[in-house]
Amino acid sequence: MGLMESVLRRLPLSPAMFYLPIGFILGSSGAGLVSINYTAHAPLLTAVTEIALLISLFTVGLKLRVPLSDKLWWLPIRLGVVAMLLTIGLLALIGVFVLHLPLGAAILLAAILAPTDPILASDVQIKDAGDRDRIRFSLSGEGGLNDGTTYPFVMLGLGLLAVPEAGSYLSGWSVLQALWGIAAGLGCGWLMGWGVGRLVVYLRHHYQSALGMEEFLTLGLIALSYGLAQLAHGIGFIAVFATGVAVRRIEYKASGARDPKAVIGAVANGEEDAVATDPDKAPAYMTEMVLGFNQQLEHIAEFAMVLLLGVILSESGFSGEGFVIAALLFLVVRPVAVGVALIGARHYPLQRGLMAWFGIRGIGSLYYLMFALQYRWLPDMTQRFVSLVVTVVAVSIVVHGISSTPLMELYYKRAGRKIS
Repeated sequence: MGLMESVLRRLPLSPAMFYLPIGFILGSSGAGLVSINYTAHAPLLTAVTEIALLISLFTVGLKLRVPLSDKLWWLPIRLGVVAMLLTIGLLALIGVFVLHLPLGAAILLAAILAPTDPILASDVQIKDAGDRDRIRFSLSGEGGLNDGTTYPFVMLGLGLLAVPEAGSYLSGWSVLQALWGIAAGLGCGWLMGWGVGRLVVYLRHHYQSALGMEEFLTLGLIALSYGLAQLAHGIGFIAVFATGVAVRRIEYKASGARDPKAVIGAVANGEEDAVATDPDKAPAYMTEMVLGFNQQLEHIAEFAMVLLLGVILSESGFSGEGFVIAALLFLVVRPVAVGVALIGARHYPLQRGLMAWFGIRGIGSLYYLMFALQYRWLPDMTQRFVSLVVTVVAVSIVVHGISSTPLMELYYKRAGRKIS
């Protein structure tokens, strides 16, 4: 990838499209060099995919520099909540009436396939902090939100399948439990991001301490916000996303409308500490350094997760049902959900159409699949579920990866004329 990245950038190919067939070739259906018993190793695979998802969510939060009072935020909220709910409902109906699944299994499958992941198609994600493009901002924010908001529905599906650990989601308090999980996640994440970020800036400015080690600051923030949310019975994914947004908010309040890179300026060798302790530059420097390190982690996480997906696909095989569900999801369910969610919102038809098409499935679906495999529920359906889910995600990587570059180039051309 170090040698080929610049070449791939000019082609209608995403890095994930390059990793996926390599994983498949390494797996059981190819060279047989790697074999994974995804049922026996579900707890380990859950932890690995969880870490990758947390890195992705923190990165997305750090990139969203638009003020929270800006109406632009309503677009990712509509997509991350309303469109997500409609997607789960429609997919659950398809699961019951097309796949003939029990209600619990249908809801579980719908919740696994509901979260979107714009990271796997770089052309449709936020390019730089402060990017206000409606499509990129909406899809990035949606991916940051719905990986967490789908969690209660995963637990509801498991509860209906008689998994004891999910039994509380069948009680009369389940709605309040879900709302508390979201609220606690947002609160814990914001508290950790704002508190730790402000503390670092204060220590650097007043005491010339807490300098460097942005990689430790990054991983520490992710771990602290996630852990605090778990202790408060909140949703950790939402907390980590909120932490990233809060850290970026510190930078925005200090820098205002100025580009953070312009605020920092050129940093000569040996002047890093002087810039990091400068009262005007310290917030921007801290945030950009954390973002830079996290983006490097994200590249490695994407590589590892898509390679893992290819290996699992090689192990489980393609699913005919998966191709049918992928077609229904991308051509029917997603457009309907987005169309309803955006009723009354300010956007152009082309923007709505691209938001409807780029409902990319990826790391979130892989995580929730591994999460569900930790529990015992209809063992005879495990193979069917795994094959179906990984087929849908693989189809998404291919069709969205191929289409993202030409469609976004078309959008940019029209944007130059009339779309804002």
